[in-house]
Amino acid sequence: MNPKRLKQLRLARGFSLDALAAEMGGIITKQALSKYELGKAMPSPVVLNKLAAALGIKAAHLWSEPSFSVKFIAYRKGSGLLKGEQKRVESVVIQSLEDRIRLQDLTQQFNGTSIPVQKLNVRKMTDAELAANKMREMWSLGQAPIANVTDMLEDHLVHVLEVEAGKKFDGISAVALNGEQNIKAAAVVSRPGIAGERQRLNLAHELGHVVLNISKETDEEKAAFRFAAAFLAPAESLYKEVGNKRVFIQIEELLILKQRFGISVQALLYRLHDLGVITDLYYKNWCMNINRFGWRKQEPCETPPERPQWLHRSVLRALGEDLITRGEAEKMLGKQLKTEEPLSLIERRSFMKLPLEERRKLLAEQASKFEAYYGQNPDTGEIGGGDISDY
Repeated sequence: MNPKRLKQLRLARGFSLDALAAEMGGIITKQALSKYELGKAMPSPVVLNKLAAALGIKAAHLWSEPSFSVKFIAYRKGSGLLKGEQKRVESVVIQSLEDRIRLQDLTQQFNGTSIPVQKLNVRKMTDAELAANKMREMWSLGQAPIANVTDMLEDHLVHVLEVEAGKKFDGISAVALNGEQNIKAAAVVSRPGIAGERQRLNLAHELGHVVLNISKETDEEKAAFRFAAAFLAPAESLYKEVGNKRVFIQIEELLILKQRFGISVQALLYRLHDLGVITDLYYKNWCMNINRFGWRKQEPCETPPERPQWLHRSVLRALGEDLITRGEAEKMLGKQLKTEEPLSLIERRSFMKLPLEERRKLLAEQASKFEAYYGQNPDTGEIGGGDISDY
């Protein structure tokens, strides 16, 4: 058994040693589980099967080695995560990436070679601006606002993950590498339950950590935020909307721009100040107004958070192509599927083994049901041609 995989799965499922022992019906102690995770003891076949059932996997999975390694790029300074909580978050990310990479391979989706991991050099803040433009160019995004950041990232196999963590946790980024150190995929992680404009900036910020190569002389967090703001609100597009110099901006206009670019009023003002559209004094006055309005933590006109769709879509595709079982699909999605099962291969073969007259009889019964349905729905028009006996 792979001790490291056991601990990773336990943490990813949110179990403490005590909780996992209880989930297994108390057949072993937490001390025994700890020994398994440290590689100091091996479970019996009975215990191994119980372990697998409690973790929602097949026993063989506990013996397997992952086909890739995960490199975590950055935690925000002041994220406030304790070491144990950090390990849990990382375990969730690794398990999530394992499911997604398996789906990528099964459905033959391209690998993550279009992600320039830490390839865009930043020696000063204006380099982050250039890097954002380069990133948009590489992914053919143009200069218009991005309608859905989550969909755009997932289209390029930068998987968007949501992980429950403390309120100080804003996100983390990671890259999955195969044995030859080639990029398989990347992940940007955010905490659920935050406003859409904050979520979008967080995701773009974490993308910055993935693609930027920031010099030691440059503040890493500021560079990532400059990249994120430039990525979401390119200078060319913003100048077109507000002009090159402004002495006054009304609240109503800021709220319109917030909806247009999908970033907060505070981020917009910071961006306008960076670009020299508003002066230092005017920016400081607006910061005081933000505090006076009570907008520091919650702004008006919040946008709903974006929902990742890649996993759900890819699981349903793999299930529809008979590449995974229904049980595997439900495990990946963490919920039961309500879709009807198609006829299995065995059922289809059994049908074809029936005598010809019996097959015709069954088909005729089905045809009469369809005829009755379509006869009551005039909008469907005529269906088909052909004699039932042709089958």
